This record gives sequence, structure tokens and C-alpha cells, in this order.
Amino acid sequence: MEEAVSRLIDAALEEDIGAGDLTSEYFVPAGRMVRGFIVAREEGCLSGVDIAREVFLRVDPEIEVQVMVADGSRVAKGAHVLSVQGPARGVLTAERTALNFLQRLSGVATATQRFVSEIHDFSARILDTRKTTPGWRLLEKQAVVHGGGTNHRMGLYDRAMVKDNHLVAEHAPEELQAAIRRLKSEHPGVQVELEADRLDQVEEFLKMEGVDHILLDNMSLMDLQEAVSMRADRLTPRFEASGGVNLDTVKGIAATGVDFISVGAITHSAVALDLALDFVPIEDE
Repeated sequence: MEEAVSRLIDAALEEDIGAGDLTSEYFVPAGRMVRGFIVAREEGCLSGVDIAREVFLRVDPEIEVQVMVADGSRVAKGAHVLSVQGPARGVLTAERTALNFLQRLSGVATATQRFVSEIHDFSARILDTRKTTPGWRLLEKQAVVHGGGTNHRMGLYDRAMVKDNHLVAEHAPEELQAAIRRLKSEHPGVQVELEADRLDQVEEFLKMEGVDHILLDNMSLMDLQEAVSMRADRLTPRFEASGGVNLDTVKGIAATGVDFISVGAITHSAVALDLALDFVPIEDE
């Protein structure tokens, strides 16, 4: 498990448990054993199942946890996702934190899968963004992949993305080109993406060397299609459409021929998937 994810689990448990679970300590007998299943209350796509399992085990290693449906799987309403059996105090203490991870991440995966399904007839791929919950980026980007999406850059360090706010003063094309060459020389392998919100910018960027991606920001469908045609039969730079993307518009955007469509909503506005822990008698199979 990634160290950052491990720290996040520890922080979440510390946040919830603090000095101790008073309810379980005073109202649940020490020797009581329970068995239960995390159940999907609605259909969706799973992510965070392995994280939920780890939460239970960190609270009490004596809890037996079985993953019944893997991350990235589509589940129907009523499906059993994970089973737990062991000391009641530990199970109850871990329950909310485990569900918080699982519900949030499955919500991201489900939202992603809806967008991916809308454009399955086209070659474009759905991208995530950096609009993630602070501290959760690695997990939320994994959830995007579980939903069939594609990760954009992980952070500011693994791709140069020159947007309008970086160009607060007018940059002559030769200055921009020089900066691209300098970056490519000092950081081989790092890709460069330039933002364009006008077709004349696209035309200028297509003349430059070292441009791997062009972000087409808030362009009309007609302008997106025109931008793609300006590339002619070249494979690069790749075109990414952004802005005004929702389930009603994404298919039309994909039809213009762009390579990628970035959707911030799949992380920043994802609705948690409804999952819950249901207990059953231990003797029942």
C-alpha cells in the first residue's frame, strides 16, 4: 500500500476514534462476536474495497474480512461487497471510517463510469483533473481508473500545463517556444500542454515544437471540430476539450474528434454511493 494512503487511513481512524470508542466500550460486551456484510443499496461501480478491508484490520486484526466484489466491478442493488466477522467492538469502531472511504471512492468511480458509457462509441477518453479532495488525490484518481477513466497529471510536477493565468502578460510565441525547449532539455520526458480558448491560438501552438497537448477551453462544438481539422493527419499534439462538460454535452464533444475530455465533476462533485453494513446471525450461512 502506498505510504500516503496508509497515512490517510491512520489519520481518518485517529480523527474518528480519538481517545477511544466510548459507545462500544460501555454498551457492547467485550466478548461479543458479530458477522455482517457491506451491501450496495443502489447500483454503481466500486472503488475503495481494499481500503475498507484495511480499515477493519487496522482497528482489530482479529476481524476476518473477505472481499466479495473487487474494485472496478459494477454492482447491482442488494449485492454483497465485503463480509466481516469478529469482535463486535472492533467491527463497530471501524464501520464508519471503512464506509466513508468506500462510499466516497465508489461515488467517484460511478460518476466516471457514467461519462465513459456516454462516449463508448467514440475514441475520446475521459480525463480527471486536479480538482480532488485534499489528501485524497491518489485514491480518487485510482477511483477514476476503476470507473474506466484516464488519469491526467498527478500534480504540478509531472506535466507542464500552461494556462491563461500563467500568461498574465503577453508572451511572444518565440518566448513561449524558448521556455518549452528549456523545460524539455532540463526535464526530458515531461510533457507540455498549452491552453487555447481561440482558434488563432491553436494555429500558433500547432507551429511550435515540443507541444504534446493542446487544451481547448470552453470552445463551441464547431470550434472544437475546426481545431481537430487544423491538425490534419498529425498524431500530435493531442487535443483535450474542457469546460461545459456534463452528461448532456459529453457525447457531442466526443463526436468532434478530440482525444480527451476532462471532467472536474467526477471528483469534485461525485455523490457518495449508498452502501451500508448489515449484520446477520453468525450461525446463518
